[in-house]
Amino acid sequence: MTSSQNSGLDPQLVARLSSRFDSLGDHMRQVAVDLQTLQSQLGAAGAAPRQAPAPAPAVPPPVAPPSLPPQPYGQPFGQAVRQPMGQQMVRPQPAPPYPTPPRGPVVAPRPPAPPREPWWQRDGVISRLLAVAGAGVTLVGVVMLLVLAAQAGWFGPPLRVAAGAVFSLALIGAGVRVFGRSGGRVGGIALAATGIAGLYLDVLATSVLYGWLDPVLGLITAFGIAAAGTALAVQWKSQPMAVLILAGVAVCGPVLTDGLTLTLIAFLVATYVSSFPAQIGRNWQLLQAVRTVPLVGAVLAAIASADLSGSTGDLWLFLVVVAVALLGIGTSLELLRRNVSDVVATVMIALTSLPVLVSADVFDRGATVALQLVLAAAALAIVILVNWLPGHARITVAVVGALATLQAAVESTTLEIRPVVMFAVASALIAVAHSTRSTLAYSIGSGFGVIGTLMFVSVSPPQALLDSDLAVGSVGISLGGILLAATALAFVYVLAELKLVDDGLQTLGIVSGVLALYGLTTATVTLGIGIGGETTGFTAGHTAATIEWMIAAFALLAFGLRSVTHAHLALLAGLSLTAAAIAKLFLFDLVALDGLFRVIAFIAVGLLLLIAGTRYAKVFADRESAAVSR
Repeated sequence: MTSSQNSGLDPQLVARLSSRFDSLGDHMRQVAVDLQTLQSQLGAAGAAPRQAPAPAPAVPPPVAPPSLPPQPYGQPFGQAVRQPMGQQMVRPQPAPPYPTPPRGPVVAPRPPAPPREPWWQRDGVISRLLAVAGAGVTLVGVVMLLVLAAQAGWFGPPLRVAAGAVFSLALIGAGVRVFGRSGGRVGGIALAATGIAGLYLDVLATSVLYGWLDPVLGLITAFGIAAAGTALAVQWKSQPMAVLILAGVAVCGPVLTDGLTLTLIAFLVATYVSSFPAQIGRNWQLLQAVRTVPLVGAVLAAIASADLSGSTGDLWLFLVVVAVALLGIGTSLELLRRNVSDVVATVMIALTSLPVLVSADVFDRGATVALQLVLAAAALAIVILVNWLPGHARITVAVVGALATLQAAVESTTLEIRPVVMFAVASALIAVAHSTRSTLAYSIGSGFGVIGTLMFVSVSPPQALLDSDLAVGSVGISLGGILLAATALAFVYVLAELKLVDDGLQTLGIVSGVLALYGLTTATVTLGIGIGGETTGFTAGHTAATIEWMIAAFALLAFGLRSVTHAHLALLAGLSLTAAAIAKLFLFDLVALDGLFRVIAFIAVGLLLLIAGTRYAKVFADRESAAVSR
């Protein structure tokens, strides 16, 4: 019955339809993959429009299922086709799934950087260069009008001064008009700056060159002109304008005053003070340098000329040096208070203090010492009281104070007393470093100690310890030797406490120990000569020095027994010093000493050696007994 109903179906047609349905499924899956790829590309384009889409993964060609063998006529559809013996029917397998494309934005390669245009083609470079050149040439013309015309006899002095003033005012007016127009900022700034500088120079010529205006009134007028010019620069928010004004005045001013004079320095001080408000709240570091460098340069040149001429009593130059240091340090501190990262202000502190430091040979000794001490006291007060001072400024102020202290010590003391002062300052700074844990104070104190050591060795060389004819009995040398020993020991002790070095501590300890021993020996021998004379005092001093060496060695050995950390170093130093004391006893004292002093030296060293040996034996015996009892 079934065979008759299905006898009209073609099995090959059924196989072809099945194959086509499988192909349609493959195509639908490929369409789904393409749609998913397109969706990811659209998402990536929305996140980064300039990124290139990633290439779609290759899709393997569809695999057609194997065709069914033809079914015999009359075989019902859906029933298994009988195969010959040994053969197996292969059914169609589903196609493997297609790989899913990666999701997320695809990073496209960076586009090549656009070529850099030459500096002369950048916006405003040529116009700025032309404006600066024009301002300089115009100021030179104004100076020629005021000076060269007077030398050639052109016009009269009133006409020249009036022409310079009218011309400068016209430049200022033209600059104001041009600045308000489109693209006129550069030209307006250049014109106005040239006019203000020219008006300043006109006042300078009126006061100095022609003498028509009292210098005090001239300074007041110049101060007002410079203040108005910098105020206009602030209003226009133009640092180059203020720089052009001050630079023009600094360059052309010496021509009108016929070289470097105190009057020119006074006018530069006026511009320095009047231009300071322009820096408050603004990071105009170039203006700060242009304000300071010409003034300090003029003062240093005046100091050099006074030093060459041998002048030591110029009160006005002294006042100028004080004023420059006071104004420079004060204004720089105010700028640092507002901006602690202003390194230029720190440099200006050192620069304005330089005239005080180099003026030691210009003024008399009393004025020089007083000036240096005031600068040192001011630096100390700033370092201690100003808590917000940044590190670079603190170091600069401390170095300035140290140099001022050094100058005062050198100028106020004799050759034999200078080491005493140096060691006193060094010891005080090292003590401050120990109490405050200050590396800066320790470094400066160590510097003073090195300078004091060099001075002490030059005053009391090693030859003076070996020959009684060269030895000098001086209280200053004796005190310096004691302070050298104290400073050397304090140097090592604080260095170990602050833990500033690790590897070189033992080497520095040995060097400091040798210096301390040298200072103590020099002090003992010098003191003996001062008390007992060149013959008896010399031998007595060396006898005491040998005993001191042995006492120091005994102290080091005892310290090595108590200390665990420094036991090796103390033992090495103690044994070395013991060997040195014995060598001195037999190589020097046995020849140089005579009579009772030689006996005292040998007995004292022998007793100390016995005590040290007994002490070491007892300590080691106690340690062995404690180890056995455990």
